[in-house]
Amino acid sequence: MSPQAGHIEVVHGSMRISVPRDLFSGNEATIIPEKAVAFSELVRGRYPWISENSVDVLLRNARKVMLSTLEEESHGMCVAKDLEAKGDLKGAIRQMTRWAEREPNNVEIWYYLGQLYFKAGMQDEGHKAMNRGRSLI
Repeated sequence: MSPQAGHIEVVHGSMRISVPRDLFSGNEATIIPEKAVAFSELVRGRYPWISENSVDVLLRNARKVMLSTLEEESHGMCVAKDLEAKGDLKGAIRQMTRWAEREPNNVEIWYYLGQLYFKAGMQDEGHKAMNRGRSLI
């Protein structure tokens, strides 16, 4: 069964719980405290036997699922952009290189990888990546 629109599915013990995506903010899937409180109350109301600690574990697991979902949906670019924003160009290049190997026909990946190489001062690699992306159009 697929999660409903605007939700992710999180397995907690033997239960599958639909967690709203708007519980999180940004590429780092930061949990929004006010929304977490409301979600926790909803879960505890539906499943009164679940402890507060279990809800905390559920929220941490939901964040991991959301991070994985964001990475898949962006073809690795959200993780690479966070690394780039933190000044870790080598990490961003490694991330996008893995995705370029995984999805060699994705033009966006090659263009972004080229941009990262240029920012890192690696002109030859940047041209190669951009040319690879251009060749796919």
